[in-house]
Parts: sequence; structure tokens; C-alpha cells
Amino acid sequence: MRIAILSRNENLYSTRRLKEAGEARGHEVDIIDTLHCYMDITSSNPTVRYMGKVLPQYDAVIPRIGSSITFYGTAVVRQFEMMGTFCVNESVAISRSRDKLRSLQLLSRKGIGLPRTGFASKPDKIKDLIKNVGGAPLVIKLLEGTQGIGVVLAETTKAAESVIEAFMGLKANILVQEFIKEAGGADIRCFVVGDKVVAAMKRQAAEGEFRSNLHRGGVAQLVKLSKEERATALNAAKAMGLNLCGVDILQSNHGPVVMEVNSSPGLEGIEQATEKDVAGLIYAFIEKNAKPNANKTRGKG
Repeated sequence: MRIAILSRNENLYSTRRLKEAGEARGHEVDIIDTLHCYMDITSSNPTVRYMGKVLPQYDAVIPRIGSSITFYGTAVVRQFEMMGTFCVNESVAISRSRDKLRSLQLLSRKGIGLPRTGFASKPDKIKDLIKNVGGAPLVIKLLEGTQGIGVVLAETTKAAESVIEAFMGLKANILVQEFIKEAGGADIRCFVVGDKVVAAMKRQAAEGEFRSNLHRGGVAQLVKLSKEERATALNAAKAMGLNLCGVDILQSNHGPVVMEVNSSPGLEGIEQATEKDVAGLIYAFIEKNAKPNANKTRGKG
């Protein structure tokens, strides 16, 4: 098969592993810089151009769209969808997952466990907003934040009020969330491919830190999921419409709750912690499912 990886950096671990794993399975794999693609949008023959040439018809595209280029990246994915190319994650699903508020609303509608969350533009009663999510301590998140950036733990009501007022003074969009103290600074990353959780790891935050991101000094280890945790991860991926994603879960007193669904999960941490060939499992999914015009949305939406 001929497969394209949409990635801004061919030297990233995830991009390199995907290319190596694909070639090891006999596929022809090209790495395409998403921002260097440009589109010929016509009614009869939509194409994607790159380096002055029309890109060939690929059997499948693996989007690795960074959060900073979501708008343009999803437009490129949508163009491939219009050409009938199978996209591992479709443009609509990527857009859903990148909008933190929209994704939480979709998960809530499907009855999937979530930390209690508040969202407001200009609340007249900040104290009531805080009270409604269970009071301090609580977590305040910038909607546009990634990898733990723009996430603040407010340990007292006064601190929460100050942070909320500061963010709103900057006209930033924020979420206010219940702090799951019993998680102990740990979360579980479930790596979903198709209709299976193919790997899972527990990430523990560094001492004095509540964010478990590996970028922030967190450490990862293999973990065995409960049936409820596995079902939560699969239901979250399905609600987003993602075939490939990382679902981050906290273990709370009222069951597993979803913190985030990541449409471009990194491979390095999960492969090292689990010693699984996750990249190879992604290609096994592509080999089984990649067919012309197999996208559900086919460029719509």
C-alpha cells in the first residue's frame, strides 16, 4: 500500500516509528509536511499539491496534526477525504477532539464519566461557578492549552477567584473542573486503535506536581485496565469518531472519568512503557480497513 503521514517534523519519534513500521510491513510510506501542502479545490478533480507537484493517490493517510495548526491541518485532511483517500482519523473527528468544550459536551451526552466541569464567559457570581463544581481545590484550564500548559490547580477559593478573574481579564476561554484528589497525581493513558485498547500505561506526576504529562517529568509504567476503564476509553473514542486516539482517564471515587481525548497521541511513552509495537498495530488496522471512499463523512462537515 502507499501511505502518507501528515507531520510537520520527520525527526519526531512518532513520525519515525510510523515510517519504519510501515516500511517493515512492505508499504511505501511518505512523510508530508502538512503546512507545505496546498489544495486545488475543483468540483471534478480535487487534488493536493506538494513541492510543485500533484500528490499521488494514496491508499491511506495518517494525520499527525499538531494543535497549533488544527484549522489548516483539518482542511488538508478534508481534501484527502474528498479525493476518496482513507484517513485514519477524519477531519471532523480531529476538530471535535481539539475543542475541549465541544468534546466534553459530546462525552457528557453519551453518559461517559467526566469530572464535574463549569464553563462561563462573564459569570456574575464567580463564587457560584466554583461552588457548582464542588469548591476548592479545583482545576482551571485554558481551552487552548496542550501538554499541561495553561492548567492551574487552585487550592483555595480565594486563589480560584483570583485565577479566574485574571484569565477573564485577558479574555481567555477557560474551564473550571473538579479536582480528583484521590487520583494522587496519576492518570491512565489508553491507546485506542479501531475498536480495541491496544496498550495502556499509568502516568505518575513528579513530586510536587499534579500534572502527569511525561513532558513535565511524569513517569510511565504498564497498567492493567479494569473492564470499566477499558469500556470508558472505547466509548470516548467512539463518541469522538476517532479510530486512533489516546484517552486520558483518572481513577475517581465515582469510577473512571475522562480528562481528554487526544487525536495525535505520541508513541514513545506508550511503546516504552508497554514494550508493544503500537505503530505496527496501527498498520494492521489500516491494512484491514483502508478502502477507497471508506471515510464516513467523505469530506462533509
